[in-house]
Amino acid sequence: MIKALIFDFGNVFLNLDIEGAMRKTLNAFNIESLSNDMIATNERYETGDISSEAFIDFYRNKFPDISEETWIPLWNSMLKDFPEYRLEFLQKLQRSNKFKLILFSNTNEIHLSWVKHNVRFYETFKNCFDAFYLSHEIHRRKPDVSSYEFILSEHQLKGKDCFFVDDNADNIKGAASLGIHTWHINPKHEDVTELFQKHQDLF
Repeated sequence: MIKALIFDFGNVFLNLDIEGAMRKTLNAFNIESLSNDMIATNERYETGDISSEAFIDFYRNKFPDISEETWIPLWNSMLKDFPEYRLEFLQKLQRSNKFKLILFSNTNEIHLSWVKHNVRFYETFKNCFDAFYLSHEIHRRKPDVSSYEFILSEHQLKGKDCFFVDDNADNIKGAASLGIHTWHINPKHEDVTELFQKHQDLF
């Protein structure tokens, strides 16, 4: 029996353009791919191990021609719109009181600031959840198995009691390794509001 629903944020509720943002970034930096130190810095920023200032300084030092005023919009360019019907779906779930609702997102301070300024119902969205875990605040990120173990422990849940929705295959594998039921959602042709139609066998 499913007791808890665990949702990712980006490409589940908030639309993203990850591929487009990556193209813009590579073009701006005139590089073909992210270097190992860039990937490592991004991950450290997502777990809150470095500040926004240190994160920006890293890129400013690596690419002196890119100003902070240019870099922040570039970094935020993957963030798009949040259709309100998804909030309504979540609010209906909350009112049903059938499941513990948990959000677990790999994110960072700059992205969160953009969301707070551009999604007018962000606080309403946040208040729909029983628990709201952001990687840079809890210093844990997907797909590390320890991040899922942390959530299960916090709520005295077993993997089989949970259903997890995420658009990233590695994140899904991490959760599934603990027996968590999963939906690897494809945001190009699936929507979180279809959850119960697509997984009738579990609900």
